[in-house]
Amino acid sequence: MLKVDNISKKFGDFTAVESMTFDAKDGEITGILGPNGAGKTTCLRILYGLLKPDTGCALINNIDVGDNPIEARKSLGIFPDQFGMSERLTAREQIEYFAQMHGLTGKKLKEALDRVIDDLDMNEISNRRTEGFSQGQRMKVTLAQALVHRPQNLVLDEPTRGLDVMSTRLLREQLLSLKAAGHCILFSSHVMQEVAALCDRVIVVAKGKVVAQGSPQELCDLAGKEHLEDAFVAIIGSDEGVAA
Repeated sequence: MLKVDNISKKFGDFTAVESMTFDAKDGEITGILGPNGAGKTTCLRILYGLLKPDTGCALINNIDVGDNPIEARKSLGIFPDQFGMSERLTAREQIEYFAQMHGLTGKKLKEALDRVIDDLDMNEISNRRTEGFSQGQRMKVTLAQALVHRPQNLVLDEPTRGLDVMSTRLLREQLLSLKAAGHCILFSSHVMQEVAALCDRVIVVAKGKVVAQGSPQELCDLAGKEHLEDAFVAIIGSDEGVAA
């Protein structure tokens, strides 16, 4: 389970996040939806422990990220918005590096690597250097890095950006499989169809604040619209926002 509790963050005079509160539950996919500059990535970076909030706290399985970041991150997998990796390493070496950072060694390390490579159907590329990898192949490596230590919680920032149809489909299948296994999944996205198809619950943010939250259908009902995109536009166009 993931939770942000009344977090606020300023950069100089600019308020990126203001009194933001929501949670993401085990066995569900929760989406964060908002326009550019709404505070989505800042919120996720606070949850990762990369940024410290000015007020409030972020919790991973009820562990305060600010108080105990190393322990909190043990149950968190991170899928960033850019697939950065060392192109001199093979895919397996790249994943192994992240596994070792999570304390895996010896037999457990090898078993974890073999498992995640099999799960993501990466055997053909696992021993190739990542230089020249397609976006879909890079996505697989990045997802494997996030999952190799079997975290309970997974956070993804714009996960399908730049992916082709088949890679996007593979990622969606993996997310649904993780959800069925009881994992907590939180992701930000601009793709309405993706959010509507995948998410059990959606957090709508605008100008650094949560302005609405609920299932895709609840948000449509709230805004009096048939489609999520129309509901989203109606909600963020409101001066004050509403909460389901």
